Amino acid sequence: MLKILIAEDDLTSRMFLSSFLSQYGECDVVIDGMEAIDAYMISMREKKPYDLICLDIMMPKIDGVKVLKAIREIEINKFILPEKRVKIIMTTALSEADLVQEAFQYGCEAYASKPIKTDKFVEVMQKIGLISK
Repeated sequence: MLKILIAEDDLTSRMFLSSFLSQYGECDVVIDGMEAIDAYMISMREKKPYDLICLDIMMPKIDGVKVLKAIREIEINKFILPEKRVKIIMTTALSEADLVQEAFQYGCEAYASKPIKTDKFVEVMQKIGLISK
């Protein structure tokens, strides 16, 4: 079972992702970027790191790209090897091509556009090695 963090400010998207991803593991849900970083830090402190973080690009307080950047910096500072770092999938409602490109530069594994198509999401999870076919 995976340990999953869903960072999503939209209630409908949050409920959908939580319901869909709960079949693959335990889901924690946060509603903004500050909470996402806090949840990540707590998981590291408790030595129960997340396997997957779903980050909404447009969130209050701190946007998803900044959260991604912060998490990758923490991993570098803790000397976490690239193959051991948390897998991050950005979720986006808009065609935010520039922000998606920026997210890939900071090291996200993939992105999913909303509304999320579950079959595509499963393919992505397989491609990045979280689940097997």
